[in-house]
Amino acid sequence: GPGLKVISTLSVGFDHLALDEIKKRGIRVGYTPDVLTDATAELSVALLLSVCRRLPEAAEQVKSGGWTTWKPLWMCGYGLSDSTVGIIGLGRIGQAVARRLKPFGVRKFLYTGSGPKPESAAEFGAEFVPLTRLAEESDFVVVTCALTPATQGMCNKDFFSRMKKTSVFVNTSRGAVVNQEDLYDALASGQIAAAGLDVTTPEPLPTDHPLLSLKNCVILPHIGSATYATRSTMAVLAANNLLAGLRGEPMPHELKL
Repeated sequence: GPGLKVISTLSVGFDHLALDEIKKRGIRVGYTPDVLTDATAELSVALLLSVCRRLPEAAEQVKSGGWTTWKPLWMCGYGLSDSTVGIIGLGRIGQAVARRLKPFGVRKFLYTGSGPKPESAAEFGAEFVPLTRLAEESDFVVVTCALTPATQGMCNKDFFSRMKKTSVFVNTSRGAVVNQEDLYDALASGQIAAAGLDVTTPEPLPTDHPLLSLKNCVILPHIGSATYATRSTMAVLAANNLLAGLRGEPMPHELKL
């Protein structure tokens, strides 16, 4: 409405806000970065592991009676040891993901984004590369960038066609960074090995969506920051942002427009 002075969102992403309109009207915006970094990074790693080691598929086999005698290659997947991991968006969450994956024995980290971040990359010896090279060389691709006009639909047919047939793709950022039709084609045709998504377009994803028919795709209901402690901290921060904004004081975390 016309009297709107302050917006407070429970998220680090702000792609759901009409920023141009907000800026024009001088509305202040509070958001909740930092406090959800660890929880989202944890979930990203959990999703990556469950996809590459086929955990949901394997658990289903136990329930359905598919588990019979031992077979050498049954339920085999891909491990992180000696692999190359590509991170799209080496921001707070991207760095926290790399920090957690490093002890698994990852051989090399690649990253891409709007520009190199030598200070952030030094910790992992990560190399800044173009998106095409990241696609070609990574065994695991993890998307942790913000949704912007530049990243919208960035992971598309061209991107997936450059990936290895044994590669695993994980997105915990925003659904619209991925062209879902192109991802479906890549997964269904064996162009890439598997994918894990915590974010989709739309949300919730319709239960008859083609991606849900694939064995090599694990989809979660956008639970990146969903730990009790994190959601509680987010709620308190969002409330404090709102109160500070209404009082005309500096917010604990204000989005600079």
